[in-house]
Amino acid sequence: MTTAPYGAVTVEPFGDSAVMVTIPHTDQAVRRAGIVAFRDRFLANRPHGVLDVVSGLESLLIEFDPLQTALPHVEYAARLVARWAPSPSDGPAGSAGSRAVRAFAIPVVFDDEDGPDLASVAEETGLTSAEVVEAIAGSTFTIALLGAAMAPMMDGLKLPRPVRRRAEPRTDVAPGAIMIAGTNAIIQPFPGPTGWRVVGRTPHTIVDISRPDPVSFGTGDTVRFVPVSRAEAAALDAGFLLPTEESV
Repeated sequence: MTTAPYGAVTVEPFGDSAVMVTIPHTDQAVRRAGIVAFRDRFLANRPHGVLDVVSGLESLLIEFDPLQTALPHVEYAARLVARWAPSPSDGPAGSAGSRAVRAFAIPVVFDDEDGPDLASVAEETGLTSAEVVEAIAGSTFTIALLGAAMAPMMDGLKLPRPVRRRAEPRTDVAPGAIMIAGTNAIIQPFPGPTGWRVVGRTPHTIVDISRPDPVSFGTGDTVRFVPVSRAEAAALDAGFLLPTEESV
């Protein structure tokens, strides 16, 4: 265990070609902000042989090529970065601390077709489907990180209890799908599988690799989901998603 500005950092082997980095702090906000700070500094100083860095809300998986480097070398590099990675409040490079925070109001169709898990979420939380939609629309989300395929993972879901993931993951979810699990939300950038609960869909594109800046969001940005009808969504000029406002 290594001491960092945001507390202790644990670096543990994960199989024979990866290490898992976690922050065992009692405060969830510190754990999540600390992982973002560590990730940004580690990516800026990526050691030789590291193949990929997979972000989680409270963990970081560092994958490496065992033909180019060795487990002790990657562990040592991770612990070294942890000692001098900035605290979350210092605004690590590439995070919201070094740029303006943007706000997004995202139109979403919440119905049985685009939100096939809406009814089961309602049953689990003791609400009606309309009340689930109202709670989601009344929540203000903050982007904690960009996950796999640059999907924005967000904190801030306000429901009576955390939402379980699906027992059987869906194999092909459409891009733009709005999904929830626990107290978090995520938007599916590209078609693919997921175990998150699908509750709606936005007609906007949130990742476009043909653009110089291909991702709509950054960490620290805020999101609100605005319910719209299917007809209203079809009438929108729903291209690449842009922020509604920007603040320091």
